Amino acid sequence: MSDIQKEERTMSNPFENADAAYHVLVNAEGQHSLWPTFIDVPAGWTVMLDSASRQECLDFIEKSWTDMRPKSLIEAMRADSSDFSVEYVECYVGDLDLSVANWVDNYAFKVIGEAGSPEHGFRSRVLRQNRVVIVLTQAVAADHPAKTYVDLHGDGVAKIALGTADPDVAYQRAVQAGAQPVANAEDGEGSAVRRTVIGFGDLVHTFTEKAADDAGLPVGFTPLSEPLSKPDIAAQHLEEIDHFAVCVNAGELDETVSYYCDVLGFDEIFEERIVVGTQAMLSKVVQSRSRKVTFTIIEPDTTCAPGQIDQFLAQHRGSGIQHIAFGAFDAVEAVRTLAGRGVAFLSTPGAYYDRLEERISPRKHDLGQLRELNLLVDEDHGGQLFQIFTRSVHPRRTLFFEVIERIGAETFGSANIKALYEAVEAERLKSGEAGA
Repeated sequence: MSDIQKEERTMSNPFENADAAYHVLVNAEGQHSLWPTFIDVPAGWTVMLDSASRQECLDFIEKSWTDMRPKSLIEAMRADSSDFSVEYVECYVGDLDLSVANWVDNYAFKVIGEAGSPEHGFRSRVLRQNRVVIVLTQAVAADHPAKTYVDLHGDGVAKIALGTADPDVAYQRAVQAGAQPVANAEDGEGSAVRRTVIGFGDLVHTFTEKAADDAGLPVGFTPLSEPLSKPDIAAQHLEEIDHFAVCVNAGELDETVSYYCDVLGFDEIFEERIVVGTQAMLSKVVQSRSRKVTFTIIEPDTTCAPGQIDQFLAQHRGSGIQHIAFGAFDAVEAVRTLAGRGVAFLSTPGAYYDRLEERISPRKHDLGQLRELNLLVDEDHGGQLFQIFTRSVHPRRTLFFEVIERIGAETFGSANIKALYEAVEAERLKSGEAGA
């Protein structure tokens, strides 16, 4: 194209004249447009910035139109999020039989289903306790994703399935909003599964139908012909998954929070800077509008000394789930029962309980019970919560678990957060890992 042709094109295109005056228009979807002032404003659009230079208008659009999604898509994503639940959690493991035994013997889960075969390249078991469903998968083929995952991270959480009334629509909207689809995802039968997107690190989310009842199995799994063991119903105190704690690399916290809010329709509900000795961590909490899916996302504060979050990222070799918090109807009974079955919990200094009644009066459990079992108590605007971390038995000291009971509390008490991670730090010092 010659210089003359370029000049004629610029002069003939009213949207590219640097010397002309323009409006910035906006429509009901929140979309912005540069518009020449000498052309009538089209129906459905209103003037947001009146008669300015082209560059001023472009600067205005860049500053004010920060979310390119149409408003209808944003609202649809929020509506989808209002329906989300944790349908199941899938962990990739190196030894399926050993992992099943741990969940059954120590945590009183029941094995309810199975999937996989040598032909499919994997073996899986489904375990349930009340509304908690755990899928354990071991690769038996070198090219199965579980083999790659375990080689890199060791045993860990690889998938969190989000239950929703219309998983196809939820998936399509997530991809439209910027979610990255996962190619070659499989279900329990080894068949290709759509509706799977990247979450954080290499953890994925699959949008799936909600089970009709508590006996439902994930897609692709079949019931066991005979139970592997008779569950101890009296020991089943874990009711649901309360939240997941996620460790991300320094500088990735805000990006991860934005992803869950902008792409999956979550809300940010809490933030905290936690200082433990010379280290610190930054934490934000995102939650689905259904209030049934919650992620506490944590990154190390690089202005302080390296600490336990840095260690997790190094040992896990990237972002991932640090712990799963199980909601219990009665934390005292849950912890006492689990401890009796061999689950080890982190301890709390006696001074914590010596000063406890100066700041809070526990409503349900008395001080003696809390001290005996090392349970922590805190409160927010809605009520109280009781929490404790398990001691990690992971070979890399990465994944562990939490028991939490909420009595009206909706978020997380600052004192508990600090005390919980002080307990983790004490365990690191005790095991000699803090300097590793």
